[in-house]
Amino acid sequence: MHRPAAIPERSAWCWLVTPMLILLLWPAAWAQAPVADVTQMHVERTEDGILLSATIRFDLPQAVDDALAKGIPMFFVAETAIYRDRWFWYDKRVAGAARHMRLAYQPLTRRWRLQVSPSPISQSGLVLGQAFDSREEALAAIQRVSRWRVAEAADIDPDATHYIDFRFRLDVSQLPRPFQIGAVGQSDWNILAVRTQRLVLEPPR
Repeated sequence: MHRPAAIPERSAWCWLVTPMLILLLWPAAWAQAPVADVTQMHVERTEDGILLSATIRFDLPQAVDDALAKGIPMFFVAETAIYRDRWFWYDKRVAGAARHMRLAYQPLTRRWRLQVSPSPISQSGLVLGQAFDSREEALAAIQRVSRWRVAEAADIDPDATHYIDFRFRLDVSQLPRPFQIGAVGQSDWNILAVRTQRLVLEPPR
């Protein structure tokens, strides 16, 4: 009487373990997925330099929203790097800029305050800011980058090919220590948007 061939022991083990690995790795992969997007970006050359305008779309995760409501400030960073193509060596970084933003809710006045600086903003830093009556208005100011000077005009060789990297993220390194520990590997604290494109300078508007 013909009997079905037995499944090799190693194959049976793989059939059992593979689904378990997928279930274990799925949360880690989800935690690394971006929850923001750069919907628009253009660059122009003016007498003042190379200006970048961009729109970033994101929703605040519940954990971030709850922390803000309790008066814990959140720090966002927008960074750019401009590279020139070189066929004989690594591409050369010719310019770069950073834009640091500190968003805080003031429970006593029920107003939102946004501070913007080219360098990291400390808790006691004397940086001028702008006040908003609502959370939506404050977030809209963060999500719009308008005519930000990211390089000098002389940094760009008109006869060479360049590309620009733009990155927007929530900077958890500036959060209070307990929040930093809790944010590690958690998708609720992962706000990241990245865009890379050829540098095609648009004429001034």
